[in-house]
Amino acid sequence: MEKTTDNACLTLAIETSCDETSAAVVAGGRQILSNIISSQVPVHQKFGGVVPEIASRKHIENVIPVVDEALQQAGVALAQISAIGVTYGPGLVGALLVGVAAAKALAFATGIPLVGVNHLEGHIFANFLAHAELEPPFVALVVSGGHTSLVSVQDYNQFALIGQTRDDAAGEAFDKVARVMGLPYPGGPQIDRLAAAGNPAAIDFPRALTGKSSFEFSFSGLKSAVLNYLNQAEQRGQRVSQADVAASFQAAVVDVLVSKAVQAARFYSVDRLVLAGGVAANSMLQAKLTGACTEQDIRLYYPGAVLCTDNAAMIACRAYYQFCSGKVSDLYLNAVPSLKIGC
Repeated sequence: MEKTTDNACLTLAIETSCDETSAAVVAGGRQILSNIISSQVPVHQKFGGVVPEIASRKHIENVIPVVDEALQQAGVALAQISAIGVTYGPGLVGALLVGVAAAKALAFATGIPLVGVNHLEGHIFANFLAHAELEPPFVALVVSGGHTSLVSVQDYNQFALIGQTRDDAAGEAFDKVARVMGLPYPGGPQIDRLAAAGNPAAIDFPRALTGKSSFEFSFSGLKSAVLNYLNQAEQRGQRVSQADVAASFQAAVVDVLVSKAVQAARFYSVDRLVLAGGVAANSMLQAKLTGACTEQDIRLYYPGAVLCTDNAAMIACRAYYQFCSGKVSDLYLNAVPSLKIGC
C-alpha cells in the first residue's frame, strides 16, 4: 500500500467544476499550505441556482488571481511545485474548461507534470487531509449537489463504484425542495437549519429503494412527494409548518443514506466508513451516521465544513497520489463533464 513519504513534494491544484474557483498548495499529499476558495454564491443567489454561463465567466476572471494567492499564502514559488493537479470532470463543461486550460498553460510554460483529477475522488480524499491516520480500504459515501454514490476504496488508486442515484442527487433534491419552499440558494444548509426546529416524524415521506440487496438511490419520488404535499395543502387552504416539512424531508433522505452506507460497509467487510461531498456537512446526516456506525463498530470519518465543499486542497491530495504512481496527464487533457469514478 502506498503511503505519504515525500513531504517535500508540493502539489498545486485548481478546482473549477461548478461555482467555486479554488486553488491550493499541499505538501506531501496531506499538509495544506493554502486553500483559497472564491465563492460565486452571491452571484447565483438571485437566480435560485447556478447559471453555467455566468459561472464560466467568473472562473475566467478569478482563476489566475486565485492561483497567485494560493502560491503567495503557501510561501512558495511556482518553480518549487512538483505537480499541477486539476479537476477535469465531472462537472459543468464550461466551468471545467477554464480550470483545465489554466492548469495546462501553467504546465506547458513550466514543464511541471500535469495531473487530471476526478472531482468525486477528490471529495473522498478530503478525508485524508482531515484525518492523518486514515488509510484504505474503506467504503465512501459521496453526497453532493450533483452526485450520490457509494464507492469501495481498496487502495489510494483503486476504486469500485458500488451504487449511485438513478435520478436526482441528494443535494439536488435539497436545493429543489428549498426553492419550492421559498428558501434562498443554496438550499441544503437552509433546510438543515430550518429542520432543527421541526418534527422529523410529522410527515411520512417515502423512502425509495430500501431493499437490502440494493445499493442504488432515488430521490426524485421523494422530491415529488414533498411538492405534492405542499400543493395539496395550499389548495385546501391548510397551514403548513415549514420546519416540519424540512425536518421530515431531511429525515427521509438521511434514513436512506445511512442505511445503505452501513449496509455497504458490512457487505464489503470493512470497519471504516468515509463521508464526503457538500451534503456531508448536514448535521442530521452526521449525527445519524455516527450513531449507526457506533452501533455497528464502524469507524466514521468526515471532513470539516470547508473540506466538504468544492475546494482545491482535496484535488491536490488526490493528484499527489496519482503523481506518486506515475499517473500523469498529457497536454491533450480535456474536460469530461460526465466522468465516472475510477476513470
